[in-house]
Amino acid sequence: MPRLLIHVEGQTEETFVNEVLAPHLCRSGYTGVSPRLLGNARRRALRGGIRAWREARRDIVNHLREDPGCLATTMVDYYGLPQTGEGAWPGREDAARRPFPAKAATVERALLNDIRAGLDDRFDPRRFVPYVMMHEFEGMLFSDCGHFARAIGRPDLGPRLQAIRDQFATPEEINDSPAGHPSKRAEDLVPGYQKPFQGLLAVIEIGLESIRAQCPHFREWLERLEAWPR
Repeated sequence: MPRLLIHVEGQTEETFVNEVLAPHLCRSGYTGVSPRLLGNARRRALRGGIRAWREARRDIVNHLREDPGCLATTMVDYYGLPQTGEGAWPGREDAARRPFPAKAATVERALLNDIRAGLDDRFDPRRFVPYVMMHEFEGMLFSDCGHFARAIGRPDLGPRLQAIRDQFATPEEINDSPAGHPSKRAEDLVPGYQKPFQGLLAVIEIGLESIRAQCPHFREWLERLEAWPR
């Protein structure tokens, strides 16, 4: 059975993999599920921003080469992915011009093509499953606003969080503008909101089943991972 490496951009996602995804996916048949911080993510916290693609790509390609028994995937926020310059991620600039249903697929297709170009003809492209979260990790927390509010110790905010959620067809569509992306909306309601602590408490309280029911792109990714070892 394969091992699964999930390349993440920060400590919140790293803990989410360890505490939530790994136990669930190991029941699907993986021999191990491990997060891998892209680049030197712990030091990057001092200056912010996701790692340049060229460095993330190097990590992913190296892992696929060095461990031929592994499956690799990504779990990174669409919001904030560099669009231009040396750090740009493939497909991100193009995706910004596309309607919502095509955004994630545009980036993910470009990432897969670039990883394939970095490996030889023997590489099985099924071993790399790119995934970008729409629009970011906090979007998942709007899957159940009552649990979100209780988990962060503010049950009174449930209706206000729900009012935000009700403006969109799915939590994944809560937009990626500087004033309207999901974590900014959480920070506006909860000054001092701490993603690594409160965000993780909330996602554990909400649970995978509620998230997959409300977030179709996340559900599609999870189902692909669940099906791989069988």
